[in-house]
Amino acid sequence: MPKGFKNLNQAENLESKRQTNSIKTPLHIAIIMDGNGRWAKKHGLPRIQGHRKGVDNIRNIVRIAMINKIQYLTLYAFSTENWSRPASEVHGLIELLASVIDRETKELHKQNIRIKHLGRTENLSQNLQRSIQKAVEITKNNIGLTLNVAFDYGGRNELLEAAKNIIREKVNPDLLDETSFEKYLYSSGIPDPDLIIRTAGEMRLSNFLLWQTAYSEYYFTKTLWPDFDEIDMDKALSEYYKRKRQFGQIEDESN
Repeated sequence: MPKGFKNLNQAENLESKRQTNSIKTPLHIAIIMDGNGRWAKKHGLPRIQGHRKGVDNIRNIVRIAMINKIQYLTLYAFSTENWSRPASEVHGLIELLASVIDRETKELHKQNIRIKHLGRTENLSQNLQRSIQKAVEITKNNIGLTLNVAFDYGGRNELLEAAKNIIREKVNPDLLDETSFEKYLYSSGIPDPDLIIRTAGEMRLSNFLLWQTAYSEYYFTKTLWPDFDEIDMDKALSEYYKRKRQFGQIEDESN
């Protein structure tokens, strides 16, 4: 039985849905990890404990992504808008992420996982900046799963920074197209997400990958992020395999 599935039928059913609908396994899944605070409240714990539980769940989701042969996994960890949260919560989140990166990088490197950071770094603590730079440098030549961590990331800011850099470089506007514009994004060189998952019942993008999600499929679940597991991923993939991705074209009516 494939590791990560509760039973053999679960794995077989997922593969059957994929083959029946002739849709490829998603190359890139991006997740808006929502619900840590609500999870903490539900369990009578401080919010930071919810964030700790949510961060701990990343290890499990990375494992599940690898089992399902996902090549790119992007996690929305901290948005540009999150700076408006209470200072104590923001400080706790930043310190938590720095410690987790330091703790997990060696193991992720052993698993041939490449770590990339999407977002700004200038507003981050020196400690977190060093942790991110070290993780990216150590894993840069790995060819397994690419794990993109979007921290201090905002989609509008990404587009604005891209436009500023294009102006600074005096790019000829007549030579600018989607391919050349993409090179100025944080996600340059990374394929657009096939599937966007958002946990905790909210149904919005929240300034996440605005350019890259033009033709992504969306899946929303009420499951809080710390509780999101292989069963929830199975449901998301099962729903994805039901979709027909036409990218603005019409279905061939001759078949």
